[in-house]
Amino acid sequence: MVTVRPFNGLRPARELAEKIASPPYDVLDSDEAREIVSENPLSFLRVVKPEVDLDPTVNLYDPRVYEQGAFNLRHLMEHGEMIQEKKPMFYLYRQIMGDHSQVGLVATVSAEDYQNNRIKKHEFTRKVKEEDRILHIETQNAQCGPVFLTYHDVPEFDSIQTRICSQDSPEYDFTAPDGIRHTLWLVRNDGDINEIRDIFARVATLYVADGHHRSAAGTLVAQRRKEFNVNHTGKEEYNFFLAVLFPKSQMKIMAYNRVVADLNGLSEQEFMNRIKGGFRITEGAPPSPAGRLHYSMYLGGKGYGLEPGEGTFSENDPVRSLDASILQDNLLKPVLGIDDPRTSERIDFVGGIRGTGELERLVDSGRYAVAFSLYPTSIDQLMEVADSGNVMPPKSTWFEPKLRSGMVVHLL
Repeated sequence: MVTVRPFNGLRPARELAEKIASPPYDVLDSDEAREIVSENPLSFLRVVKPEVDLDPTVNLYDPRVYEQGAFNLRHLMEHGEMIQEKKPMFYLYRQIMGDHSQVGLVATVSAEDYQNNRIKKHEFTRKVKEEDRILHIETQNAQCGPVFLTYHDVPEFDSIQTRICSQDSPEYDFTAPDGIRHTLWLVRNDGDINEIRDIFARVATLYVADGHHRSAAGTLVAQRRKEFNVNHTGKEEYNFFLAVLFPKSQMKIMAYNRVVADLNGLSEQEFMNRIKGGFRITEGAPPSPAGRLHYSMYLGGKGYGLEPGEGTFSENDPVRSLDASILQDNLLKPVLGIDDPRTSERIDFVGGIRGTGELERLVDSGRYAVAFSLYPTSIDQLMEVADSGNVMPPKSTWFEPKLRSGMVVHLL
């Protein structure tokens, strides 16, 4: 069973939450972050993307970047712009995007549970990105970006969450510039805190939805600090990492689409002839596929629908039956020569939040030759892959809305 734990959160003063809370580090490039910070110097981007305060020629992995982030976090604390709770507590974090609403539990979870696969993964991590996150955590002595976790619904917790959100006044309630509303409640009552902790102690498994590098880094920091602490007890803050837990029924996964720079030396007609071996093709298809095992392709200013042919994949294989796998195995690799989408510079990935119009724009601009719109992976498919001990192809899931950084920070 998993450990889900309250903690003494560091969070913005109430009147500053809207200004401090920022997009996560990995959805903006440095130039976009610099533009936001120039208009809002309190933005938490100065902590999670601290290169914004340095010369653009400084390498992102330069020690000065990590040191600047630690300095900026201390500045927020020393000037009373962020304040640490006097007692451990949980938080409830609601996000509303259009007609979609989701409420998550902000807590710390156990690095040991991650090591023992009670917190399950569905993606590989890259060493360089792990080390980057580790250096951020170690230099700041804090976890500033939460891991996005999910779990099978627990009705007992749902009732507590509903009661608190309907009866208690929120600490923060603001709408970010992108139109997404963020609301945070403090779970202060000891009875509620103990009941929530006991409920999750009966939950067998949590799943990483988004934040694989953050969860891996949090676990590696815990291992390193344990080795150097001769008085290690297992109760130290470094044994736990920051997370927001959302029930499976509230998760919203969007498509993660693909664009490819060239047709691997083929003419458009040769390309179409080659893919007929693995897919049924229809002309004039809508920009977005209607369901699983359907793809929308944009090529030469025209839209096409693709459906995989019989025998092109195994329905009983939780990984090979994913739409992203079928496209990779039957088209991207054999026809377009994209052997490893993690390393190939000829393929790029476009989050579904940007819409299919972005795919058409990229192809029409001449930067890319062809685009593929996929149907979103389901949360059941994600859990099935994680339960099988396998991993998904890269860029299989795009979760929205994104968690703001700086809403609550975990100090080590």
